[in-house]
Amino acid sequence: MSTTRSTVSAATVEALTHRWQTLSRHLMPTQHSSLLTQLLDAWREPQRHYHTPQHLSECLSLFDEVRDRAAHPLEVELALWLHDAVYDVRAHDNEERSAHWADQALSDAGLAPDSVRRIHDLIMATCHAAAPHTLHTPDAPLLIDIDLAILGAPVPRFAEYERQIRAEYAWVPPQLYADKRRAVLRGFLERPRIYATPLLHDRLELRARANLTRATAG
Repeated sequence: MSTTRSTVSAATVEALTHRWQTLSRHLMPTQHSSLLTQLLDAWREPQRHYHTPQHLSECLSLFDEVRDRAAHPLEVELALWLHDAVYDVRAHDNEERSAHWADQALSDAGLAPDSVRRIHDLIMATCHAAAPHTLHTPDAPLLIDIDLAILGAPVPRFAEYERQIRAEYAWVPPQLYADKRRAVLRGFLERPRIYATPLLHDRLELRARANLTRATAG
């Protein structure tokens, strides 16, 4: 793909809608179709180029492959739906605001308090302030590995991802963006392990390091 913005097809929206309906039937006693509408609207906001339904769909597809590694799989899936529910490119508290949205929306939907708390913690883990293998929330390393799987994507998809991130920060001057972006990517490259879960480490670690090395060269 050569465009920066992900095109949201009717089929993608239909698939996400069906998936949400199935998920909410399993986990939430009260059905709230309005929450689905709010989430899809949020994921399609105009300032987003990477943090779009494309990213959500990629996360959910990968989760399907590793679902059996999760202690609370339905909670991990809900956390994926909500982890970028708030995305303001000029803010530094998107994860906190997304977690707050999850707290309120899922509590209103009738989710058990223990589940709401765990989902809150999972969303906050996507701040990526700590390496995933250092986290003690059982499902956090898996969720973070899924969120960071883009770093180990095939070269064309990684290149598209880099263009999409740049588009989200188009307001930042080129040299400043280049310096800041290089520092962020080097932070991942300098970790002893990028991926904590054995399966995703084996699948993605080497390619992620190759992608990051190329992206931070110079």
